[in-house]
Amino acid sequence: MNEDKEKQNRHKKRMQRKKEHIDKKITEANIERGIVVILTGNGKGKSSSAFGMAIRALGHQQKVVILQFLKGDWSCGEQLFLRDHSDVEFHVMETGFTWVTQNREQDIAFADKVWQQAKRVLTDDSVDMVIMDELTYMLNYKYLSTEEVTDAISQRPNHQNVIITGRAASAELIEIADTVSEIKDVKHAFKNGIKAQKGVEF
Repeated sequence: MNEDKEKQNRHKKRMQRKKEHIDKKITEANIERGIVVILTGNGKGKSSSAFGMAIRALGHQQKVVILQFLKGDWSCGEQLFLRDHSDVEFHVMETGFTWVTQNREQDIAFADKVWQQAKRVLTDDSVDMVIMDELTYMLNYKYLSTEEVTDAISQRPNHQNVIITGRAASAELIEIADTVSEIKDVKHAFKNGIKAQKGVEF
């Protein structure tokens, strides 16, 4: 019984120290402004995480704009669920995956069409969150100007949060980001011949 009590006391002291540390960090974090989050890496879950944040924002009655590059010819669950929400605005690149279209000029034109919408919302004070899904590919393939994109993001309204997804985020994007998460690919069902699953992959 005494041993159990000792364990409980040790645990309580550890948790008290942890709470003091966390409380101090919370007190020190006193800057109020929107942030840029980059979700990159070869692992699964980048877009899923971004859409999770969209749902969080909507829970706080915030306005969300979603711009999807590459996925235009897929019927994605997130589009089906969110496209009619009064606080969500969707813009989707109509060509789909670049390795399917195999038409650089067409892809650049459609990427620019979505980017024009992005530029507009990145100056709109009424928009709380901007999600640019698979944007990294547009910069890596040089469909869009990295300088123009980073400048527009840097000059957005002070309160606005920007979420960017896609593999191989460029150094320029990472430089302007506040939070960067790299998702590692440990194992994926598709590599073992299992088809993409509704509700999991799309």
